[in-house]
Amino acid sequence: MKNFLTTNIGRLRLIGLLEGISLLVLIGIAVPAKHLLGDPTLVKAIGPVHGVLFLLFVFNTLSVGVEYRWKFKTTTWKVLLACMVPFGTFYIDKKILSKIEPSAD
Repeated sequence: MKNFLTTNIGRLRLIGLLEGISLLVLIGIAVPAKHLLGDPTLVKAIGPVHGVLFLLFVFNTLSVGVEYRWKFKTTTWKVLLACMVPFGTFYIDKKILSKIEPSAD
């Protein structure tokens, strides 16, 4: 957990987690509130937050990819695709990112 703030890959994992949670809140709470209750307040608040987290995930993926010398054809594209697929950031964290994070020494 400490690596989430002290390493670049840890920060990427944290941003991915937050991006995934923001999507859950957006489509699970905000969008239904907008359409069922006619109240777009939550969508207006959470939508931009999700957008910023999405962009941070993309930029950090590219940065970490360069730092760790990921081959675009084997790793980087998978991580970038993950943020475009709903809840893909959770999957990619489990399958790729958690396995390459350096241990805390």
